Amino acid sequence: MQRQSHVKLPYLEDTRLDAMQRHAFEYFLNETNPANGLVADKSQPGAPASIAAVGFALAAYPVGVERAWISRAEAIGRTLAALRFFWTSAQGPSPDLTGHKGFYYHFLDMTSGQRAGDCELSTVDTGFLLAGMLAAAAYFDRGSEDEQEIRTLADALYRRADWPWACDGGATLTHGWTPEAGFLPYRWEGYDEAVLLYVIGLGSPTRPLPTESYAAWTSTYRWKEIYGYELIYGGPLFIHQYSHIWIDFRGIQDAFARDRGIDYFENSRRATHVQREYAIRNPLEFVGYGENFWGLTASDGPGWTTRRVNGIERAFFDYVARGAPYGPDDGTVAPWAVVASLPFAPEIVLPTIRYFQDVYPQVTGEYCFRCSFNLSFQNDANAGVGWTSPYHYGINLGPVVLMCENYRSDLLWRLMRACPYVVTGLRRAGFKGGWL
Repeated sequence: MQRQSHVKLPYLEDTRLDAMQRHAFEYFLNETNPANGLVADKSQPGAPASIAAVGFALAAYPVGVERAWISRAEAIGRTLAALRFFWTSAQGPSPDLTGHKGFYYHFLDMTSGQRAGDCELSTVDTGFLLAGMLAAAAYFDRGSEDEQEIRTLADALYRRADWPWACDGGATLTHGWTPEAGFLPYRWEGYDEAVLLYVIGLGSPTRPLPTESYAAWTSTYRWKEIYGYELIYGGPLFIHQYSHIWIDFRGIQDAFARDRGIDYFENSRRATHVQREYAIRNPLEFVGYGENFWGLTASDGPGWTTRRVNGIERAFFDYVARGAPYGPDDGTVAPWAVVASLPFAPEIVLPTIRYFQDVYPQVTGEYCFRCSFNLSFQNDANAGVGWTSPYHYGINLGPVVLMCENYRSDLLWRLMRACPYVVTGLRRAGFKGGWL
């Protein structure tokens, strides 16, 4: 079942991929506060920091070093700024701090690092943040004081998280907590991007998740057959990508996957093909959809409104998790989400990247692809080009950098395969086989 992801690409293809990956990486160079390492959620002026975007940045800096886009010294400085900030930032139940119980608020003020607005203490976004820290610790393995400090701080920050607390007395993890109302009523149940969250929670040497939490989670999966593909269902593409950024699921299986003769990598490959097949069938008759025009995921949108398009009353959405084949779908596609499926299905991803870049220049912005665009939502001032998001998001561009690199060199997968906490978490979750 082991599959090799990286291949020798033709020169022009590799050059195109390299340029796209580098442009995505530049987001983390330019949209970061160098004093504290915090990364803006999106390119909109005044946007708060996203802790998940910081996690992606911490994993992306090693890619930048390996590709010679950034010096090792600068990457170390940026990494230490973030780790020192999170280690020294105030933790506690008060509403104006940075985190509590080793978890952090979803959004933070870019300058002060305090909670932004009334957002929640986010378990899954903390998971991406901690995963980025563990990746940095694995990469910066030399004997200098700075690299030793990276490893020490990353380890201490990871050990600080109180995973049983985040379960709030239940078997599965809650989505989060606020000082005002306590735990959110939602839990991480049903197949989604939280595989990584459970694995690193199970791997903790201090306050780990109980092993039964993982079985409780997988018991909520939905196994479906769609367009001839059998798979664990998840509608938006990011569900099938985010945990795979960090964990090499090729050839390793938990009990659920073993029972169905599949692994999670193969599951994501099938989900990628389902997305493309949905666009080819185009049951809602959106403009543009086809074999090289697909990619439904959580993304920006034209806004909450309705319009009559070609005689059909259409509902359009703002930022929402779009999915295939059961929706929601308003004609908005996210090219970055196609790129993030590159390791799973390069045979359909590479032609689609070329098509988006060559035919729709409006969706290529300062940093690789903009968040999303919609040809069915026409722009009166510029007929035919539709709507395009004005923004770039850190949580979109991180997956572009990291999944391109996993496809090209396996870098992040190799780093995380060497992380003892990830290995422990996978084994406690029941994963066996392959590189484990």
